[in-house]
Amino acid sequence: MKRLDTYQAKPFIKWVGGKTQLLDDIKKSLPHNFSQRDELTYVEPFVGGGAVLFWILQEYPNITRAIINDINTELICTYRVVKYDVESLIIELTRLQTEYLQLDSVARKKYFLAQRERFNGDNKTDIEMAALFIFLNRTCFNGLYRVNSKGKFNVPHGRYSNPKICDVETLRADSAVLQRVEILCGDFAQTGKYAGDNVLYYFDPPYRPLTETSAFTSYSKDGFDDAEQLRLRDFCSQIAKHQSLFVASNSDPQNVNNKDDFFDQLYEKFSIKRVSAARMINSKGSGRGAISEIMISNVANAY
Repeated sequence: MKRLDTYQAKPFIKWVGGKTQLLDDIKKSLPHNFSQRDELTYVEPFVGGGAVLFWILQEYPNITRAIINDINTELICTYRVVKYDVESLIIELTRLQTEYLQLDSVARKKYFLAQRERFNGDNKTDIEMAALFIFLNRTCFNGLYRVNSKGKFNVPHGRYSNPKICDVETLRADSAVLQRVEILCGDFAQTGKYAGDNVLYYFDPPYRPLTETSAFTSYSKDGFDDAEQLRLRDFCSQIAKHQSLFVASNSDPQNVNNKDDFFDQLYEKFSIKRVSAARMINSKGSGRGAISEIMISNVANAY
């Protein structure tokens, strides 16, 4: 396997639960002969930051078709702009970066709040929307994406001395990779039409919260509760019947309650592995450490 730092294309945003650290485990979940199969299709119904997408399309050139989807309309707008008009995006991001970095800390917060209000308002072009999305992601607290009940982005300002708002090389590399990708926006179930033999799905849904205060699932106003987790399990069963392979990640409730077998029961017909992951986002440094996550698959010879 190539070293991860040899890849040019990588996520152009920070994203809660990003999977860069779990790529080795994801690779172990794939069939042993995956790299020898011809004309594979890759489907990612919850694309998020795209760590797995950018890795897998560079690691496996035998994937000749890829489909990504997310319910977050602003995120998908940004992916489309990166794919179709990355140079205009770079111009707008460079402007935001130049204006922001020349300000002192008080003025930066004021500037951030003004751009957040603009982001939540109307009458923006797709280029402006994408640039604001990336700007806010790079300058807000911990790179969170969270919306309130009205669907308005409400993450406060972060305090970074020199944030890299416009990563030109990454944006151009990502644009090149995205030329191979069909981009959808909506419910994950709409990707079911791609199910079939020689198709791999990777699911990284909003994780089931480990505690009442650890929920980062509000990146869409409708949330993702246990009923949605059940619907996702049914969807995995459906695509498996169509001979598709799938790998899915989620939180491990046994980190806080070793009797909580929610996912063990939900996916009892499939393979479940527990893998180590770092808690990347926590308001207290002491809360950032190794925990386990679950990896579910219908691949018989994984690991």
